[in-house]
Amino acid sequence: MGKMKRLKLSAFLISGMAISLFYACQPGGTSEERLSGAVKIDGSSTVYPITKAIAEEFRVVIPDVKITIGVSGTGGGFKKFSRGETDINDASRPIKSREIDACKENNVEYVELTVAYNGLAVLVNNDNDWVDHYTTEELKIIWEPDAQGKITRWNQIRSEWPDEEFNLFGPGVASGTYDYFTGTIMGESGSNRGDYTASEDDNVLVLGIAGDKNAIGFFGLTYFEENKEKLKLVGVDNGSGPVTPNLETVKTGTYSPLSRPVFIYVSKLAASNPGVVEFVRFYLENADELVQDVGYIPLPATEYAGELEEFNAFISKEAQQ
Repeated sequence: MGKMKRLKLSAFLISGMAISLFYACQPGGTSEERLSGAVKIDGSSTVYPITKAIAEEFRVVIPDVKITIGVSGTGGGFKKFSRGETDINDASRPIKSREIDACKENNVEYVELTVAYNGLAVLVNNDNDWVDHYTTEELKIIWEPDAQGKITRWNQIRSEWPDEEFNLFGPGVASGTYDYFTGTIMGESGSNRGDYTASEDDNVLVLGIAGDKNAIGFFGLTYFEENKEKLKLVGVDNGSGPVTPNLETVKTGTYSPLSRPVFIYVSKLAASNPGVVEFVRFYLENADELVQDVGYIPLPATEYAGELEEFNAFISKEAQQ
């Protein structure tokens, strides 16, 4: 660990020990009760690497809190979250109105916390030597619903490209990445052609694109970073010239419109679990460094402080009720 990370963990340990002593002084309370238990997390494959990295560091500090992390996609995760089956939902998009309604129906209250920024990668096979970028209009031509069964060959996108069929790969409909891409490119979330290979598992998409010279696909930028030797990343032109996504272009917003914030949602019931509370605090106190370790863009320090303040207010409100 670096010096900064050690300082943050030391401060966390001191805070945790103080709170543990407080609980231990309560009737029937012990420090073991304070520092054990379970945290159940599910949701976005895009946010998963961040949460996994945070959980690994957290286990070093508090090994008796069991953390499980599933990957059901943002939408699949919200289904579980709205039924009270999980404590935290990783989400690569904000919660939808129907998901809000499902939470209300089941009396699941929650707080939304922004944890990082991420970009969407648009990809082709390594052997593709004709595509160096797409315009946002071309992406719409490729992926819009009316293109199904009609736009199937490269030269229908640009006349100078090969007269060969392309094959499409992308996240499934439960993915927040799918929602974000379709909403941004098509102007309506969930509006796209259906004749493509869809998967919530980004590794399936990597293998599909890597094994097909005529593949076109998209998924979170981090998964490209993990597989950059297997795939070709192409830039996107929104009218101001092609921009390739990387840490700098996502951070500055020049990779537009395919860069976005990502979130975790914490339920009110989970906020009564000391292990969950300490995990979320640890998450926000250390995310600025750890999100960079897994290829994401951290928020400014003032924004993390604001997210932590919002979470503490949420905890305080829950404790008063």
